[in-house]
Amino acid sequence: MSDLKSAFEQASRDIQGLAERPDNETLLHLYALYKQGAEGDVKGDKPGFFDFVGTAKYEAWAKLKGTASEDAQKKYVDLVKKLLA
Repeated sequence: MSDLKSAFEQASRDIQGLAERPDNETLLHLYALYKQGAEGDVKGDKPGFFDFVGTAKYEAWAKLKGTASEDAQKKYVDLVKKLLA
């Protein structure tokens, strides 16, 4: 397993231990980076109009379309480190 993959997985565990909940914009960015790093470009249909949370998550992830998984993983790890500091 690569160092980046290990750091990415560790960051996904570490984020659960935050003392304070980040703001919604940061949470959406974390979600999008995680999904892009773990699964690649967004898949599936956009959630319905009244699924506000699902739509926000889908759109945040879609903004990262074309970003390499490794780049998303590195950005995710860096953001988690910043939040934990």
